Amino acid sequence: MVVFPERSRGLWRLTVLLLSVSSLPAATALLEGLYCGTEVCYDVLGVSREASKAEIARAYRQLARRYHPDRYRPEEPGDEENTHTKFLLIATAYETLKASNGSDEDSRRDYDYMLDHPEEYYQHYYAYYRRRLAPKVDVRIVILVTICAISAVQYVSWCSSYNKAINYLVTVPKYRIQATEIAKQQGLLSRTKEKGKNRRSKEEIREQEEEVIRDIIKNKIDIKGGYQKPSLSDILLCKMVLFPFYLSRYVAWYARWVYRFTVCREEYGEEEKLYLIRRNMKLSQAQFDSLEENAKQTFLEKQLWVRENYEAYRKEREEEMKAKLATDPKMKRYRRWMKNEGPGRLTFADD
Repeated sequence: MVVFPERSRGLWRLTVLLLSVSSLPAATALLEGLYCGTEVCYDVLGVSREASKAEIARAYRQLARRYHPDRYRPEEPGDEENTHTKFLLIATAYETLKASNGSDEDSRRDYDYMLDHPEEYYQHYYAYYRRRLAPKVDVRIVILVTICAISAVQYVSWCSSYNKAINYLVTVPKYRIQATEIAKQQGLLSRTKEKGKNRRSKEEIREQEEEVIRDIIKNKIDIKGGYQKPSLSDILLCKMVLFPFYLSRYVAWYARWVYRFTVCREEYGEEEKLYLIRRNMKLSQAQFDSLEENAKQTFLEKQLWVRENYEAYRKEREEEMKAKLATDPKMKRYRRWMKNEGPGRLTFADD
């Protein structure tokens, strides 16, 4: 008698199991939990593998009318559960074989492949559960709806910020006086005497004047930064749609820049100098546009488009800031507090 070690016996059993599964015929190699289980879906509906979609649908309707729980009248008390199981099996067989669209055609094709190749059971499991767990909605539609929702939220948020900025500027005396002068010059605030039914109340006249001042401030003031006037071209959806255009334009601009200033050695113009200054400062276009014009002229006078000049200017500004903080009374009090009563020091309040 030959005694096999425990590990050898396990490998031997696994080998025998694989050989036995691969040698089973198609009808008996069906997997429990997949499609119709251990029964053939064609046999459940009573049709052949060459049956058309109409024949499968006709067989399903006949069996459904017969075994539907609302119509079937069991002869014995225990037949209700068997009838319900039978009806579910019929419905599963029809869902597998009906082939009314692309997904169902894939289901019937995969099922036929499983009948013809029972040894590839891992692939059958993968194909079955990939279809069962796949999203029912096209992923492209979900992405498009998400982008549209984000774009709508962006636009509404920008409109709200812009209106808040305008409401604030209306209350600033400087801008309000300028807007009132412009409105008077244009004759928008001339109060003509009104009689009869067309006569308005003082409240209505005041509301109209406020609306005129508000419109003038909107048109005359160019707000930059996070409170700028919203534009549809700035939302996410438009940027994604126009991305190829922006990319091609940037490539063309960069190629022209290299050709003019690297190959041909042209002198920088004022626009190009400001661009290089902004790039050295690592500012966005909106941030750079919000700077005062005299500050930009100072940058040009100091020739900050040259990298070495900008580095020297930056260090000079840092030294000035350090000196200012060293002499600032508030910073002195703060440093004294950090030294005497700052974090990590136990203190008791007198009160």
